[in-house]
This record gives sequence, C-alpha cells and structure tokens, in this order.
Amino acid sequence: MLDYSLTECSIKSIMARVGTEKLRKRELIEATIKSIESHGFQGTTIMTISREASMSAGIISHYFGSKQGLILATIRHLLEELKQGLLQQISASEQTLTPELRLHMIVDTNLSCFQQSSSVTRTWLCFWAQALHDPDLARLQRVNSKRLQRNLLYSYRQVITDRDQAIMAANMTAAMIDGFWLRSSLSQGSSGDSDNEFKQAEKLCKQFISAQCRQV
Repeated sequence: MLDYSLTECSIKSIMARVGTEKLRKRELIEATIKSIESHGFQGTTIMTISREASMSAGIISHYFGSKQGLILATIRHLLEELKQGLLQQISASEQTLTPELRLHMIVDTNLSCFQQSSSVTRTWLCFWAQALHDPDLARLQRVNSKRLQRNLLYSYRQVITDRDQAIMAANMTAAMIDGFWLRSSLSQGSSGDSDNEFKQAEKLCKQFISAQCRQV
C-alpha cells in the first residue's frame, strides 16, 4: 500500500526547499544590486555579492553558475519589475482605461520611485554601459527596448489611425522616457535635485502623449 503520510511529508519537504531556493535567489539578486551600487559593475565580484548577502560564494555558483549568470538574472528581475509595475497599475485603476491613460501609466512605471532609487539607477546605468560590450546584456537591452516600444505602440494605434504616425509617436515617447530617465538619474550625483527632475520628466512625457492623442 502507498504510505500517504510519507508522500505528504515528501511534498511538504519539496515545497519548503523550493520556497527556500526562491528566497535565496531573491536575496542574492538584491545583494547584486547593492554591490553594483557600492562597487560598480566591474568591481562587483562573487565575493562582494556573497558578503552583501551574508552567504557563501558557493551558493552563487549553485544557483546561478557564475557571476555572469547572476548578473543576467538581476537584469531579468529589473525587467520583470517594470512589467509587473504596469500590470499592477492597470489592475488597480478605478478609472476607465483609455489609451491615453494607459500611456500615462507606462510613463509612471518607467519613472516610478522604484526606478528612481539609487541602487536601481546605478544598476541600470552600469547595465546600459556594459551592454555595449556584452552580447548577453545587449540582447536583454533589445528585449527591454522592444517591449517599451510595443507597449507604447499598442495604445497609440488605438487613437492614431495612420500606422507610420503611430510608430513615430511610440518611438519619440520611448526616446523621451529613456532620455529623461537618464538625465534625472544622473542628476542624483550632481545637483541632488533628482526628485524634481523626475517629476518634471513625468510631466513633459505626459504632455507630449496627450498632445499626440488629441491632434488626431
């Protein structure tokens, strides 16, 4: 006969291990972001990450294979945060989801408080710089750019009938979001007035979007 008590015990043990693995991976990703903030991309090593996470270096190799594997997982995590941020805004909205409102939500997500934090901005800046030299990171950057452009184009196509015009509006909005985010992030190390920079960036992006939606 099948020992159901043993089977139940085995299932609970497997679930506990899976939960522990997810938690440790998340902690290592967060430690990687902190290490990049403190040491930069090149200065971040398996040892700096393991110290930040208070885990052994062997755990990194066990879960991610190498520093490169963990770096890629960290960038994927940031990309997923962007995706989930937009989905959460959409699901939480009590207003009718018009194309213009959805476009504004895309701006909000990309210029959110999470994306403004010092550790996250430094990680993104290091990622963009390193993507010029690393094919794996360059591929993730292309995924990020295409996702933003597709998201914008989806909404613009609902209000701009001419496809070429809609594509141009989406490309211009994407360039504004990336450009304003970069300028606002870099202001953290100069004027120290990054909060106002981000607010101004959000305002200008939304004004541009509204103008595009209403000129049709």
